Amino acid sequence: MNRVRDKQVLITGATAGIGEAVARQFAEAGSRLILWGRREDRLVALKNDIEKQHGVSVHIESVDVRGRERGISVAESMNSDGGPDILVNNAGLAAGLDKLHEGDHDDWDRMIDTNIKGLLNVSRAVIPMMVAANSGHIINIGSIAGHIVYPKGNVYNATKFAVRALTEAMNVDLLDTEVRVSSVDPGACDTEFSLVRFHGDKERARTVYNGFEPLQAEDVADAVLYVANTPQHVTISDLVVLPTAQRNPYLIQREGR
Repeated sequence: MNRVRDKQVLITGATAGIGEAVARQFAEAGSRLILWGRREDRLVALKNDIEKQHGVSVHIESVDVRGRERGISVAESMNSDGGPDILVNNAGLAAGLDKLHEGDHDDWDRMIDTNIKGLLNVSRAVIPMMVAANSGHIINIGSIAGHIVYPKGNVYNATKFAVRALTEAMNVDLLDTEVRVSSVDPGACDTEFSLVRFHGDKERARTVYNGFEPLQAEDVADAVLYVANTPQHVTISDLVVLPTAQRNPYLIQREGR
C-alpha cells in the first residue's frame, strides 16, 4: 500500500547523495516535494528532472540549515499550506579525520553547526506545524557512527550520537500527539561523504570503499521510504542499514584481506 502519495515531503540537503535519492524515491511514489539545499543550480536541475520524470509538484528553496533566520523564514512561508507531512532531516556532513587533540576547529564548527544545530533549526521551525495538525512524521538521517565510536571519528561521532539522542527526545516530547519520529542510520555509503570529509581529495576519498560493495544512496532512500510508508499506528524508531560486507564501523570484509 502506498501511504505517501500526495503527501508533502520536506527534504534538507537534497542536492546530492542520500538527499537527492530520497527526493527521487518519494517523487516516484507520488509525493509532493519541498527540497532545501545550499547549491541552487543543483536544486533547479533536480526540480526540472523530477517534474519531467514523475509529474509531481517540486518546490525548491536555497537554504543552508546552519542559517537559523533564513530557515525559520522559509518554514513560516509554508504555514499557509499547513506545513509538510513528512520532514527528512538529511543535511549533514563529516569534515576531517583526525585525533581529537589534532583536530581542526573549523571542521568541528562545520559539523556541529550542520549536523546538530541545523537539525535543531529545521525541526524547531517545522514541528509546531505538525503538532498543530496533530499529524506528521520526522525522519532523521543518523549514522552507524551514532552507535559506535571509531578512531579519529570523535566530533563527527559526537554529532551523530546527538542526532540519536535528539530523535529519542523528540519522540518523548511528542508523546501526546500523533506525530511520529524515526531515525535511519546508514553504514558505509558511497556518496560525496568522503570527498567532503577529505576536503575534495578524490584519491583519498576513493580508497574508503576499496575492496567491498558499499551502500548506495538509493539503498538508504529505500529504507527511508519504507519507514515513512508504515501505518500510522507503527513507528520504526531506529533503522540501521549496513552493506553486507560491514558489521560495524571497525569490521568490513575487504577483498584480498
